[in-house]
Amino acid sequence: MFESLSDRLTNTLRSIQGRATLSEENVSAALRDVRVALLEADVALPVVKSFVDAVKVKAIGSVIANSLNPGEQFVKLVHDELVHVMGDANDALNLATAPPAIVLMAGLQGAGKTTTVAKLAKYLQEREKKKVAVVSADVYRPAAIEQLETLAREVGAIFVPSTNDQKPIDIANNAIEAAKKQFADVLIVDTAGRLAIDEDMMQEIRELQIGLQPIETLFVVDAMTGQDAANTAKAFDDALTLTGVILAKTDGDARGGAALSVRQITGKPIKFLGIGEKTDGLEPFHPDRLASRILGMGDVLSLIEEAERKVDKVKAQRLAKKIQKGKKFDLEDFRDQLDQMANMGGLSNMMDKLPGMSQLPAGAQSQLDDGQFKQMGVIIDSMTPHERHFPDVINGSRKKRIAMGSGTEVTDINRLLKQHKQMQKMMKKVTRKGGMQKMMRGMQAMQGGQSGPPMRRR
Repeated sequence: MFESLSDRLTNTLRSIQGRATLSEENVSAALRDVRVALLEADVALPVVKSFVDAVKVKAIGSVIANSLNPGEQFVKLVHDELVHVMGDANDALNLATAPPAIVLMAGLQGAGKTTTVAKLAKYLQEREKKKVAVVSADVYRPAAIEQLETLAREVGAIFVPSTNDQKPIDIANNAIEAAKKQFADVLIVDTAGRLAIDEDMMQEIRELQIGLQPIETLFVVDAMTGQDAANTAKAFDDALTLTGVILAKTDGDARGGAALSVRQITGKPIKFLGIGEKTDGLEPFHPDRLASRILGMGDVLSLIEEAERKVDKVKAQRLAKKIQKGKKFDLEDFRDQLDQMANMGGLSNMMDKLPGMSQLPAGAQSQLDDGQFKQMGVIIDSMTPHERHFPDVINGSRKKRIAMGSGTEVTDINRLLKQHKQMQKMMKKVTRKGGMQKMMRGMQAMQGGQSGPPMRRR
């Protein structure tokens, strides 16, 4: 997400960052490039205009004139205005009501609404420690109810059965009773989508909202539709009373126009970003963190939080103790590290959150390929247990056998073994006395950021 916008903005801001003074002329020139970058990202024109005007007024005012470093202060103004456009702060779900707290999900067909219901259920169970029930009031789309049942089973949520011959309001009322009997904290109601906004659909979901009085009514929209996502959300908000928006399929949205338009056009907060098809692909929307990523400053806070959730701490401690005892980091350990990286969304996801990665040369960026790491896993899986634990025994004939078994070349095996040796040396340094603390201090230094405004702590 935001690849092209991030590239354009970082290049523009880099050109002005070293200026000793800022004049109306060079500020206007930089903002012309910012304007073009935002329009190319499919940000709505009124949002672009208000954004550029706001930055220009602040940049040419006394804030810049009194700054010790005008160029960097200008970058900070752009950062802060991006945060403001997207909503200033994370707007969490409001579940403060007598259980079950009802969350009504709305959206057009094909936006990823049913998958998002499952993602939200998993998020609330794992991170908010809530007991969640889900029900489908979509009596029109073939297999919609069965799809939600399958997803509910996958994420461990309570599934309340429904049938196509029931009325949506009856389905929802039955679900409330079922949720109460099973002591669910939250009930998520999936509603029918349409291929376009129509009055019949709006009337049906209006009746559901009036009858259920949900504490949250969330609109799920496909981020890849750009500023149209914001316009569709506005149309829904005119008919309903939305409390927030979930941007789905953000991993397929390279421009980011939806994220930068929704709040300004609808007045409603973006509460979550949906990423990928997996049920753990839902993240709270933090405007300040996303603004930093857009400007190439990374998002170390989110990276650390993700590591806290997804890294297997037992395996990590076991590996640390093993190396501290003088035992070697073998290929079985390397395989575990590849799995841990995959759990965190792969190397590209991790690098996206590290400061300065957008400024790497194109050649270096192209080498950060998750496909290579998948290939490494296949190669290691093609080895015998003895070879994984004692890689020094892998000679020429063994390399040929492993290459044939993994569908690779001997050169790929040699590359893997070389990278393993490098990893082995690095692990030894990290697990030495004080090594982990030094690494964490390095992460904190990156978070402080010499390349732009510091991340806000929460």
